[in-house]
Amino acid sequence: MKNYFSSDFKLGVLGGGQLGRMLLTETQKFDIYTVILDGNADAPCAQICNEFHQGDLLDYDTVYNFGKQVDLLTIEIENVNIDALDALEAEGLTIFPKPKNLRTIQNKAHQKVFYHDNNIPTADFSRFTSLEELKHAISNEAVTFPFVWKSARFGYDGNGVKIVRAINDLVNLPTGECISEKLVPFKNELAVIVARNASGETKTYPVVEMEFHPEANQVEYVICPARIEDAVAKKAREVALKVADEFDFVGLLAVEMFQTKDDNILVNEAAPRTHNSGHYSIEASYTSQFEQHLRSILNLPLGSTESKVAGIMVNLVGAEGYTGDVVYENIEEILKIDGVTPHIYGKKTTKPFRKMGHVTIVNEDINEARKIAQQVKETIKVISEQ
Repeated sequence: MKNYFSSDFKLGVLGGGQLGRMLLTETQKFDIYTVILDGNADAPCAQICNEFHQGDLLDYDTVYNFGKQVDLLTIEIENVNIDALDALEAEGLTIFPKPKNLRTIQNKAHQKVFYHDNNIPTADFSRFTSLEELKHAISNEAVTFPFVWKSARFGYDGNGVKIVRAINDLVNLPTGECISEKLVPFKNELAVIVARNASGETKTYPVVEMEFHPEANQVEYVICPARIEDAVAKKAREVALKVADEFDFVGLLAVEMFQTKDDNILVNEAAPRTHNSGHYSIEASYTSQFEQHLRSILNLPLGSTESKVAGIMVNLVGAEGYTGDVVYENIEEILKIDGVTPHIYGKKTTKPFRKMGHVTIVNEDINEARKIAQQVKETIKVISEQ
């Protein structure tokens, strides 16, 4: 086995946001030298990694030259220059997740076609090269209201997704490649994180349930374990495993799903990295998703995915009406509550709905944890200095 620990091995990470920051906790625990590339000089990782490079993640030369300086390359965001990764991989650099997986996943149209071609259950969809083509399909009644519009590229945290009930809902949307998706009546939005190493060892985390903010379309609460029947949870884990296996994936794959009214599982989309739906695992699991990501990409034995206790995660997002230097109001109040742990992402400036941190609530009783999560949500406010 290669010596990754307290050695001259260099792990490169494309992206230096909060996911990278939480990964650094684990690289520091294992004493793995970590090199980060991010476009922002004040990125959450900038001050705490071993080596920081500022540069554009979508620029071929920047990504290629960065890759030449490391021994293994991974990501914490999927919107990176894949052509550069292909070239690096062809020259022998180990890259996980694999560039071909990233190429499929970073384009939602390609991702949906992949599910369809591999018999992975997903909502019915149509793909369009432009918004104009979609409008034409509507006028010909090839697409009918209501439906979900998704931008093929660069969507995140509710951006690039919109429920379309009338033609006016298409005003001001990006004009590029997109998909229309049948609106699925569902009971729950679920997610399963799958870890898979190069030897093919695979483990799934318990199914989590996601509660969304009605306006921002952002996850407000992630609840583990999901409050669903065992048979549904088993089906969700099996579908997530099939997605990872069909991709021949190495790394951490978060599979977001719908539980339909008749208890079928439909894959919504996948993220090829650590994910918001796994943040609870830092406090609640035997192996956090960030440690598991390291284990999987370094082809180490995977850790236990079992939970020690029930866990709920609350996202801390910028309050509406506040932009500027961040203040976490009433953080002392939530620190008085047993089982509550805030994580602050190191972003100095807040703006409405910007992800600034999260809070984990652990408790033996999932229902009690959910009550405390509500209390936390109503108490702490992410505002700015007046």
